[in-house]
Amino acid sequence: MKNSPDNSSGKNYSLLILAISLAIFMSSIDGTIVNIALPTISESFDISTSTVSWVATAYLLVMAGCVLIFGKISDIIGFKRIFLSGFIVFTIGSFACGFLPDLLNSFGSLVGSRIFQGVGGAMITAIAPAMITAFIPMKMKGKAMGIIMTVAALGMAIGPTVGGILTQYLSWHWIFFINVPIGIVALLLGAKVIPSTVTGKDRDLSGFDKKGGMLIFVGLASLLFAISEGQEFGWTSPAIIATMIIAVFSLAYFAWNELRVPEPLLELRLFKNRNFLIANLIMSLVFLSFSGINYLLPFYLEYVQGFDSSTAGLILTSLSFAMMIAGLIAGALFNKTGGRTLCIAAGFVILLGYYFITHLHADTTTAFVIGCLMLIGFGLGLMVTPISNMILNSVGKKYQGMVSSLTSLERFAPLTIGIAIFNVIFLEGISMIAEHRGVTSQAPANMKLEVLSSGFDLAFFGAFILGIIILLLSLIVRQEIHPDYLEEAGEVEAFAGML
Repeated sequence: MKNSPDNSSGKNYSLLILAISLAIFMSSIDGTIVNIALPTISESFDISTSTVSWVATAYLLVMAGCVLIFGKISDIIGFKRIFLSGFIVFTIGSFACGFLPDLLNSFGSLVGSRIFQGVGGAMITAIAPAMITAFIPMKMKGKAMGIIMTVAALGMAIGPTVGGILTQYLSWHWIFFINVPIGIVALLLGAKVIPSTVTGKDRDLSGFDKKGGMLIFVGLASLLFAISEGQEFGWTSPAIIATMIIAVFSLAYFAWNELRVPEPLLELRLFKNRNFLIANLIMSLVFLSFSGINYLLPFYLEYVQGFDSSTAGLILTSLSFAMMIAGLIAGALFNKTGGRTLCIAAGFVILLGYYFITHLHADTTTAFVIGCLMLIGFGLGLMVTPISNMILNSVGKKYQGMVSSLTSLERFAPLTIGIAIFNVIFLEGISMIAEHRGVTSQAPANMKLEVLSSGFDLAFFGAFILGIIILLLSLIVRQEIHPDYLEEAGEVEAFAGML
C-alpha cells in the first residue's frame, strides 16, 4: 500500500506540508506564548509565582509522558487518526484553558485544562516529523523538513511578542483562544490531505505495550518534575529524592520491559546501530547546550546590560529569525549536499557562536550579543533539519511514529534538564567567583556586575564544551537511507554519494 497523498501533485504535497506546519507552529508558539502571561495569571488568581508555574509545568510533564506512547500508537493505527484526534483535543483544551477558569473561578481548572491540552499537544508533536518522512517523496523531504523547522522557529520567535500583546490589550485568556481558529483550519485541512494509510502492518491495539506506556509516563514525568522543581523544593528535599527514585526505577524497569515484549513502545535495539545512536545523541546535545543560552541570556540582558524585559525579548528574537533562515537553506541544500556535510558546517557555526558568547561583559555592545545569537541560531537551524532527516530516514516505515516521537522528546526534554544544569553552574559559579575575588554585598555596583558577568561566562562555557562534543560527533556521523525510502526509480543512484 503506497504511503502518499491520493493526488501526487505538487499542490497536494504543499497542502500536506502546510497541515503539518500548522501543527508544529501551534506546539512551538504554545511553548513560548504562555510564560509571558504567567505574572498576569498569578495576579488574576492571587497566587504565588511557584504555584502559577504549574500552568507551564503540567503541560510539559504530560507532553513528556505521552509523546512516546502516541508515537507508537500511530505506527499501529495510522498517523491520520492520531494527528486529527490530537488537533481536536488540543483545540478543545485551548478553549477550555481560556473559558473554564473564569466560569468556575478556579485556578485548578486552568491546570486541568492544560493537562488535557498537553495530551493533544503530545499527539500532534509526536508524529509531525514522521509524516514528512512517510508521505513526502525523497526528493522533497529535505525542503519539507526545512519548512516545518522554520515554522517551529517562527512560533518560538513570535510567541513572547504575540503573548505580550494579547495579554496587555485583551486578556491572558486570548493566549489560549488564539489556538482555536488555527486548530480548526488545520483539522479541516488535515482531514482532506493526510493519507489514511498506516506505515506498518494493519493492526489493532490489542498488543499495545500498556505496561511500557505506564512506566515511560511515570518515569519521564517524575524525572522532569524532579529536575524542574529541584531548585524550588531543594535538591535534598524528601519530595525531590523520592521523585527521582521513582524516575530511576520506572525508566530502568521500562528498559528491561522493552527488551522482552514483542511490540515494544520504544525499540531499544535500534540503538545498536552506532550511526543511529550518534545522530540521536547529536539531537539531544544540541538542545541541551542551547538550553543554557535560552534560559540565562535574558537575565544577563536585564541584570547586567540593564534592558527592560520587552527589549531583551526583542534582542532574543534575532536567534529565532537566524534559525528560520538557516532552516530554509538547510532544507534547500539537503538533497544536494547530504546531511553529514550540513551537520559539520552547523557544528562549526554553533561552536563559534558558543565561543563568542563566553566573552560577555558589563560593557559588551548590543551588536556583539546579537551577532552571537545570530551565529547560534543559524547553526541550530542548519543542524536540526538535516539531523532530523537523517534519524528518520535511517529506520523502516514501521518505526516512523516511534522514532518521530523520540526526536520530539529529544527536543523539549533536554531544554528542561538543561535549565536546571546551567542554573546550578551559574549560581555556584558566581558564589565561587565572588568568594575568590572577595566581593561582598557591600561591594561597588561595578564589581558586582563583573561577578555576575563572569558567572554567565562560566555557564556559557558549559555550552561551549558541549559544542565541541557536537562537532566531533558531526564529523563521524554518516547518512544512512533505509531501503523503504529507496523504492522510487533513480533514488538509489541519487543518494549513493551521501551514504
